[in-house]
Amino acid sequence: MEKSILITGGAGFIGSHVVRLFVKKYPTYRIVNLDSLTYAGNLANLTDIESEPNYHFAKVDIQDAEAVEATFRQFQITDVIHLAAESHVDRSITDPLSFVKTNVVGTVNLLNAAKGYWQDFDKHLFYHISTDEVYGSLHDGGYFLETTPYDPQSPYSASKASSDHFVRAYANTYGLKTVISNCSNNYGPNQFPEKLIPLCIHNIKNNKPLPVYGKGENVRDWLFVVDHARAIDVIFHSGRFNDTFNIGGFNEWKNIDIVRLLCEILDRKLGRKIGTSEKLITFVKDRAGHDLRYAIDASKIQQELGWEPSLTFEVGIEQTVDWYLSNEDWLNGVTSGDYQKYYEQHYG
Repeated sequence: MEKSILITGGAGFIGSHVVRLFVKKYPTYRIVNLDSLTYAGNLANLTDIESEPNYHFAKVDIQDAEAVEATFRQFQITDVIHLAAESHVDRSITDPLSFVKTNVVGTVNLLNAAKGYWQDFDKHLFYHISTDEVYGSLHDGGYFLETTPYDPQSPYSASKASSDHFVRAYANTYGLKTVISNCSNNYGPNQFPEKLIPLCIHNIKNNKPLPVYGKGENVRDWLFVVDHARAIDVIFHSGRFNDTFNIGGFNEWKNIDIVRLLCEILDRKLGRKIGTSEKLITFVKDRAGHDLRYAIDASKIQQELGWEPSLTFEVGIEQTVDWYLSNEDWLNGVTSGDYQKYYEQHYG
């Protein structure tokens, strides 16, 4: 194989799209999907490529340093694309230590494994995927740049900021070749329904309340997950060593406007009277430390590497709704926990 790439968190939402893209696009690469299969990791996301000869799965927790090092040796790993992370802000508020263990300690374990296994650092890349939340909240109408100072406001964003710093520290101290990208909010097929868009689709379909924090005025930039995978591909192959790239969808939406749009789309697709589902909107107490606005300036990756989103949010959200309506078994499975049975049946 030309390369042997370890993609961590490859059974998760974003990771599964990256794994699929690399397996299909690069048949001469060995793609090793390393995932511990927590609640958000689901091998059913990858049924279409699991039989491909260049795809391999390793059930490993990145908190287990010895298991990570053994995976490097077993598959002769040449490069890392690191997506594995605890990512839900609400969960970080109730259990911050688990975010430190996975996002910080887990990242350092991977860095140590790479540092110990690779002989000539110039021939290998450690690519770390991060979030725009490390920059904090925007209040002045500006945009996050790659040079924006870090100002994390939640345990989740603090853990990701820390992992970013460790990646840069290993590049500076030991000479590892690294790259970091910070993305905006992702949406699309296979997202676990604790996040806003799949949660709303699931609840609207089942006539359940639609919880909206505060007044719903928090603003986010939205990135279609397939476009994010394309950006990761471009950065992995063409980005400069030890550089940083912001990846965004070039659009901003208030949370309440997204919820209302989803209500309108689903009313139309489910044959309901337009306006019916809006009655499900329920405003709840705002999340502690809830950042008001995130917005990414993605002009650097656009200008330097030629990447840009392939579709608008309005088109992407329609496709996303269609996917969830056409994959009821997947949605019912992850909401009931049946996705764990898939691993037991296929991997023992």
